[in-house]
Amino acid sequence: MTRILSYNIQTGGMHRIDKLATIIEATRADVIGLTEATNPHVAEELAKKLGMHLRLSGQAKHHKDWHVGLLSRLPIKDMQAHVRPDILTKQHLLEVTIEENNGDPLTAFVVHLTADFYKGVESNRIRRAEVQEILNIMSVRRGTPHLLMGDFNAIAPGEGLKTSTLLSYVFDPEQEYLKQYTNAIGQTELDIVTRSSIRILKAIPGNTLLSAITNSASLLYAPRAGLELLYKAGYVDCYRRVNPRTPGYTYPASSPAGRIDFIFASPELAPRLEKSHVVVKAAGVPGHEASDHLPVFAEFS
Repeated sequence: MTRILSYNIQTGGMHRIDKLATIIEATRADVIGLTEATNPHVAEELAKKLGMHLRLSGQAKHHKDWHVGLLSRLPIKDMQAHVRPDILTKQHLLEVTIEENNGDPLTAFVVHLTADFYKGVESNRIRRAEVQEILNIMSVRRGTPHLLMGDFNAIAPGEGLKTSTLLSYVFDPEQEYLKQYTNAIGQTELDIVTRSSIRILKAIPGNTLLSAITNSASLLYAPRAGLELLYKAGYVDCYRRVNPRTPGYTYPASSPAGRIDFIFASPELAPRLEKSHVVVKAAGVPGHEASDHLPVFAEFS
């Protein structure tokens, strides 16, 4: 068996190392794709605690350097960080080839797509271009087992978003979401949004009718990322393949409202898929205490 975990550890994971390590260890994952690995010291400490090899897409020097990483208890044979500053605008695409227990190679790609939700439909275009470039990069692995995992900041085709639940989280002062988001994108950009819509959005969670309308209409406005391009290319959404009906929401961890974290298996790897689930709690640690995302697990024979 080879067990895979995709985990957004939330802005580096500082002060949550023990809880992150506990959850990861409880899943018995062999390979873990880390997004928001902004603090290399935290990633190194996680690797040490778990007894794993570590590879990072780069050394973050600024709070906007949203690097990704990979932890592996299996031998690492090769790695490459694909830099496309004009297309992969958030960070690099990390490619790591590991050696499975039977000696065969398996390549894992780790990605964190751009959010920029305040840009509306333009953010969809940005993410779609990122997915197309990722497909171009992965084309050299065509015909061999490989996978793509990470935080796609988007909802899969045909799936919706529990908008009212998400808005309750966004406007909860204890979560400090708006403060963190302002720091990430800059006050000027946020002001554009606040002037036109914040007051309306705040009213939705407390109104039953507005909540029902916005939740039902989420198929029309939920952020997308060109995931249909992955499906068209033959990649299999591991969680949805195993769980065709359950939502599998991964964000926000404390009040899950949407599925934006994925593990995609190539056509060569997909037949080996046996299990996949979202890790809500592990070894007594609730997922929301370790990160604002819940990790996604997949097991291959």
